[in-house]
Amino acid sequence: MTRKLYVLNGPNLDMLGQREPEMYGVATLRDVEAVCARVAAEVGFDLFFAQSNAEHEIIDWLHDAYRDAAPVVINPAGLSFRSVPVLDALSMLRSPIVEIHLTNIHARDEAHRHSLMSPVVDTVIAGAGVLGYELAIRAANSLSAAAEN
Repeated sequence: MTRKLYVLNGPNLDMLGQREPEMYGVATLRDVEAVCARVAAEVGFDLFFAQSNAEHEIIDWLHDAYRDAAPVVINPAGLSFRSVPVLDALSMLRSPIVEIHLTNIHARDEAHRHSLMSPVVDTVIAGAGVLGYELAIRAANSLSAAAEN
């Protein structure tokens, strides 16, 4: 049986490959989606992959994940540092949550160093670039398997 996995991406990630490539790399969001699709299929997830610049859309997808009892991989991007509504939506989830950041947010400026989301997630992966998405999906798979046992 295939399990659903939500991979959600926040504001400005639609500009990957164009926006500050020295910081975020040259891979596009389409490249990220291809990596996620490959790894999700490999571990038996039915992938829902989405990006939005609108906070309310991300919250709606988190509500869908709640209803589906599905694990979530989320790169909240700029919402990481200011969005209490996304934090509240994540807090209601009972399935594994993996927070991902392409850059090492802990080495960035003060405004980009402390994610509000981190206290309510199971795992944080930061600074591994696109590889972080593969690691995040594998972590979600392991956490899901552990929760089932």
